[in-house]
Amino acid sequence: MIHYIIRRFLYAFPLLMGVNILTFVLFFIINSPDDMARMQLGQKHVTEQAVENWKQQRGYDLPLLWNADAPQQEKITQTIFYQKSVGLFLFRFGVSDSGRNIGADIQERMWPSLAVAVPTLIVGLLVNICFALMMVLFRNSYLEHTGIVLCVILMSVSSLFYIIGGQFFIAKLLRLVPISGYDDGISAIKFLILPVLIGVFSGIGSGVRWYRTLFLEEVEKDYVRTARAKGLSETQTLFRHVLRNAMIPILTGVVVVLPLLFMGSLIMESFFSIPGLGSYTIDAINSQDFAIVRAMVFLGSVLYVIGLLLTDISYTLVDPRVRLS
Repeated sequence: MIHYIIRRFLYAFPLLMGVNILTFVLFFIINSPDDMARMQLGQKHVTEQAVENWKQQRGYDLPLLWNADAPQQEKITQTIFYQKSVGLFLFRFGVSDSGRNIGADIQERMWPSLAVAVPTLIVGLLVNICFALMMVLFRNSYLEHTGIVLCVILMSVSSLFYIIGGQFFIAKLLRLVPISGYDDGISAIKFLILPVLIGVFSGIGSGVRWYRTLFLEEVEKDYVRTARAKGLSETQTLFRHVLRNAMIPILTGVVVVLPLLFMGSLIMESFFSIPGLGSYTIDAINSQDFAIVRAMVFLGSVLYVIGLLLTDISYTLVDPRVRLS
């Protein structure tokens, strides 16, 4: 198993290197530092001296890949690629274009993102699986057909409708929770209730349909017929056998999402004014802070690769046959 994990881990390096190079090309070759400076300073009436000053203050005045004027090893180290891209592999995110420490901002903002994402994932997973098992238990009945129709309706509605509708009805009319905002410690709970409820409710349609499909595939297999022949009830069969044997595809959806919880939700955090990484990224895009956007793109890639690694490891724990592939 250790060799399997090491092999999967080594596959990640070429992928991250490719993401880093592609990000560098997009931010520094296609969109040159001169273009960044003009976007920040304004497209009209910008002097070349102002552009050069802006680049020099942020370290964008260096050559891209090779510094011919620098001595020895500084020909490589005194370049934009080395100082802005290579450090990302060591999680040295540097300073934003506005002068803030990106690493410190990430450490501070990751907790609000996790405070919203983790309860949403756990509660949503339990709700979706329970509803899906109920539909399978009462399959070919009016309850299942009604559930399918409701799931399709829920899937067809935009998540923005749930956010705006929840803020208007629950927060503004009923005044059960604040419309938006955030606070530290226990006081943050009242600000998290509505985003978590909306996150769970908006995912019920697609989640229940997906888990229902998984469980329906399992209930038609031979081991389920054998369990029924031994006298187990339908409920016992579903929870003892079907749920356990459907764990591999369930793990696929859950484990891949776990690292991405760190990044937060762009839309949810923006609408509810939660100071997480999602709103951090949106604010950086709006302010055209390319250093933050570049760091978040790379961090998202790293977390996605970690999710794939965790999925492979979880496969080996649930199904040892995967180790031989």
